[in-house]
Amino acid sequence: MDRREMIKNLAILPVGGSLMGMSPLLEKRKKPIGPLALDENIYRSLGVEPIINCRGTFTIIGGSIERPEVHQAMAAAGKNFVQYDELAFAIGERLAEITKAEFGIITAGCAAAMKHATAACVTGGNPEKLLRIPDLSGMEKTEVIVPRHSRNVYDHAVRNVGVTIVEVNSPEELERAINPKTAMIYLISGRGAATGQPLSLENIARIAKDQEVPILMDAAAENLTIPCVHFERGATMVAYSGGKAICGPQCAGLLLGRKDLMLSAWQASSPHHGPGRDNKVGKEEMLGMLAAVEAWTTRDHEKEWDTWMEWLNQIADRATKVKGVSFQINQPFDLNNRAPMLQILWDPEQLRITGEEVAERFGRTPPRIAVGSRNQDGLTSITISPNQMQAGEAKVVADRIHQTLSEKRKAPDKSLIPPVGDLSGSWEVEMTFFSSKSTHQWVLSQDENWLNGTHMSDFAKQDIYGSIEGDKVILRSNFRKPGDSVVFMFTGKLQGESLEGEVFMGEYLTARFNAKKSGTQPRRERIMVPSGPPLAT
Repeated sequence: MDRREMIKNLAILPVGGSLMGMSPLLEKRKKPIGPLALDENIYRSLGVEPIINCRGTFTIIGGSIERPEVHQAMAAAGKNFVQYDELAFAIGERLAEITKAEFGIITAGCAAAMKHATAACVTGGNPEKLLRIPDLSGMEKTEVIVPRHSRNVYDHAVRNVGVTIVEVNSPEELERAINPKTAMIYLISGRGAATGQPLSLENIARIAKDQEVPILMDAAAENLTIPCVHFERGATMVAYSGGKAICGPQCAGLLLGRKDLMLSAWQASSPHHGPGRDNKVGKEEMLGMLAAVEAWTTRDHEKEWDTWMEWLNQIADRATKVKGVSFQINQPFDLNNRAPMLQILWDPEQLRITGEEVAERFGRTPPRIAVGSRNQDGLTSITISPNQMQAGEAKVVADRIHQTLSEKRKAPDKSLIPPVGDLSGSWEVEMTFFSSKSTHQWVLSQDENWLNGTHMSDFAKQDIYGSIEGDKVILRSNFRKPGDSVVFMFTGKLQGESLEGEVFMGEYLTARFNAKKSGTQPRRERIMVPSGPPLAT
């Protein structure tokens, strides 16, 4: 699964921020919080139940578990003061020695690395230009080319600099797009940029070389390769997340590349004033990240893999004790999120539960476990990634899967409750967000229990669909634009010609809504079409 596919799955990630309404997050607690427990119960002391991570390196559940060397380096770094430029230059030289890149800087996460790299290409290290960002009027380098296959939610970090994004879909379009305003080409690692594809990194580098256009490769979730494979393929800069495969600080990132651009990128980051001041990385995280890179070169990666496989086999062996349950272990095909993945499959009609329902249950009730879910070929399944599991957790996961799939369940009642009303027509929908309100519109048609139509949100129009059973209404639509999307899941109760309830918006949490049917009536009037052009206009 590449990074693009992973982010698509965030909409159904059954932990923290998805499938969880506003009310459970914001409801008044029965007892006050605290004091903070400085031990393994630190999260529980705040009333937050920790999670067994069988999902992977998702930021929303904490990224990765930091290496012991990282903790030691950060603790040591916190005991003294240091001049940041001196520290950054020393770290850059050490990173060059370890990774074989020309130079490197530590940033406040991979997104910050992308932002600083873009600023470096726009400003060339000129502080007057830096201080004008995001107003690029009158500046020479103001465009960033992005192949359509690389548009994603993370390219906000590039756009934050104020550049114009120029999308291309073919090598020919890329050649035409490159011009004196081109500051950089941005790519995300994955299938679209893979060797052999029309807009592979190699092909892009060949086209960009004569124009001397820098290429930034976003390799956030990748294993660190030494020397970096992307430099060998033609990249100028490569950005990594600290809190993913490298197991450094969650709030740190790594930017490697051409030294002159690295120095311009460091100039664009905190502690220097300007548009990167909000991406501060502390001396502790800087040395913690360096320690993680050093540890990467000494870790026994083969032993880690063997441990992961042992855990997956333990879970699979326990799960398949349930009649009708099978498994497969899928091997990774590239460097992104490189770990084996266990898929536990069954017939949902036989066990009377779906993978999505299992994932939801695991994510909501102790012991909380984050797993993925899939449906394929008539079977349902849950998926388990072991690379962020910890010792002892495999047994907990195996036991819970076995217990859940072994339960006797009644066949679900698939009959539909007749609707109490007809939602066909136009609706005005008042949306109440955390600190603002907005007005949306629906145009719906109803066929018995099923609803279809159009949802006009603030800036777009999209299809909407759903159902009504009795007075309960559920509707779903998706706002989409290149690199971004927002899911709207409306749940409400119909009362006459009004509908009120909650809107689940995936990672953007929830809102309230109040919809009222408008008085607009269908127009019924004859249309006279002239037999020729008008005599006057």
